[in-house]
Amino acid sequence: MTDFDQLTIGDETARTYLRVPAGARGGVVVLHAWWGLNDDVIAYADRLADAGFGVIAPDMFRGQVATEVEDAERLSNEGDAGIAGDVAWAAIDRLADELGPNAPIAVLGWSFGAAYAIWAPSVRDRARATVAYYGTYAAPFIAEATAPLIGHFAEDDPFTSEDDIRHLEEAYRRADRAITSYRYPGTGHWFAEPSRDAYRRDAAELAWERTVAFLRDTLGVAPTA
Repeated sequence: MTDFDQLTIGDETARTYLRVPAGARGGVVVLHAWWGLNDDVIAYADRLADAGFGVIAPDMFRGQVATEVEDAERLSNEGDAGIAGDVAWAAIDRLADELGPNAPIAVLGWSFGAAYAIWAPSVRDRARATVAYYGTYAAPFIAEATAPLIGHFAEDDPFTSEDDIRHLEEAYRRADRAITSYRYPGTGHWFAEPSRDAYRRDAAELAWERTVAFLRDTLGVAPTA
């Protein structure tokens, strides 16, 4: 059974999964997809922690988890209208407290969570890098920060179009921010989530390897022994 910690957001609390390995010198906030804080997210957070990063994965949906698209769409709409952003920012603050004042932090988001990951460096200075899995958000605030981004996008994605990706790339370049975006042949949305039928192991593992290399480079976290 997974042990959860808690975040305080105003008068509310949100469960969160937190792991900070001994000696961790950088951290990653993992923001879930529209399914909620499910086992796929926890497993990915564990891999990051095993690789030496401090990790926090907050629940932006008040404990709700979906398995069907209709329910997930409802949760994402409620999250956007509710406390999702406040939970994300609180998670950055909590991980910063756990790691200490000088440890850099990245924010990684899946689909729904990717928009908040892209937004995060404009809200919190401690967010020094962004990882986006098949999600975009080309809003004006991109020019307000300097954090680089790595994006993993599907070849055939009805939720995130090639135009969406291009607009994100253009927004970053106009802001003179570094962006590296990858397209994965033969994949669709959710290709990196093992519980989904769209999961493609080879593409998911390549995205993982690229992500860890990016995080080590941008956060300065050496491989664990």
